[in-house]
Amino acid sequence: MIMVFYCCHLTSVCLCEGHLTAKSDVYSFGVVLLEMLSGRRAIDKNRPSKEQYLVEWARPYLSSKRRIFQVMDARIQGQYSLSDALKAANLAIQCLSAEPRYRPNMEEVVKALEQLHNSNNNDGSRGSRGEIPRRVHRSSSNGPTYHRKNDVSNGKPASYAGPCVSPLRT
Repeated sequence: MIMVFYCCHLTSVCLCEGHLTAKSDVYSFGVVLLEMLSGRRAIDKNRPSKEQYLVEWARPYLSSKRRIFQVMDARIQGQYSLSDALKAANLAIQCLSAEPRYRPNMEEVVKALEQLHNSNNNDGSRGSRGEIPRRVHRSSSNGPTYHRKNDVSNGKPASYAGPCVSPLRT
């Protein structure tokens, strides 16, 4: 039963050889990170055939400054800088390396995520290039309303509607 959930996050090598390692965990995290960045499932049979397998579809877009936004979830558009998006995409690419020895270890992954998080906190909601991310403000009931971290209304800190699925979100 666990394998059924896990299988879409494993490399074909792990599935064929039947062994899991720390590096296969890193690959699985890369898939989860890509799911968070794109807002898509790892396998989606409802998509056109070339887009059904997220990793295969997204790989060519992840390393391009011009094409990365084709992968990024439109629902988080404007909530991150180009620099931060590229850093997160680069981490995903490293984790998704076909060759396990080229994948970072989980300690390095955590370090990279902490640096990404700290760059957001240190720049006061700006990316490392000083770009000010646009915030989504919707007053209709069609979607969530996003506020800056330090917004205060009625003396209470702002709450965010729904969980954030992006490591880029500040």
